[in-house]
Amino acid sequence: MTQTDTASVAMEADNMRLSGLLDFLQAAEQLKDTLRSGSTRKGRKESTAEHSWRLAFMILVFEKELGEVDIPKLLKLCLIHDLGEAISGDIPAPEQTPGDDRQDRERRDFQELCAPLPADTAQDLLSLWDEYAGAQTLEARLAKAFDKLETMLQHQLMPPRSVIFHDFNLSYGRSHTDGFPLTRQIRAFVDARTREIIAGLENEQSNQAC
Repeated sequence: MTQTDTASVAMEADNMRLSGLLDFLQAAEQLKDTLRSGSTRKGRKESTAEHSWRLAFMILVFEKELGEVDIPKLLKLCLIHDLGEAISGDIPAPEQTPGDDRQDRERRDFQELCAPLPADTAQDLLSLWDEYAGAQTLEARLAKAFDKLETMLQHQLMPPRSVIFHDFNLSYGRSHTDGFPLTRQIRAFVDARTREIIAGLENEQSNQAC
């Protein structure tokens, strides 16, 4: 670290700004207690924070396959995309319906969560949230595609559910995952494993019926 870098790091932050940043971080911690419909491989309910962490981790793992993508931007989108759920919780995909006001509600919740932040930081984060929700940029569309893939991969690790539950995964998020050659290729691997799980469950049901 150069002398200039050391001096920059050592600069004292404005106390009110620092207080707002810390208050926001403490409020965002609620995402650790926001539970999703899926579970870990041991059957414990998964939190939205855990989902967001592994989604961001997926981007690091596939970084070399992503080419000329703005990786820092993509990571930011992955980390904040579900942050509004810290207030009102997660709605499982099968229960989501068109026109259910879910996106507007999550945006309002996200704004509420950002209330302690300095105005410039709040605006930066809200812009990222809007970019993800709008799905118009390359990074936002990739974030949505990987979001679906992470969810399906987690469903394959958790204790098997019903045939109906796993069959839903075969159509879940396809409009997003089909948007790029890489995510289509990953999806093919994921779907193949999902079909194996379904076949196993159907065989088990058949044996029980005999």
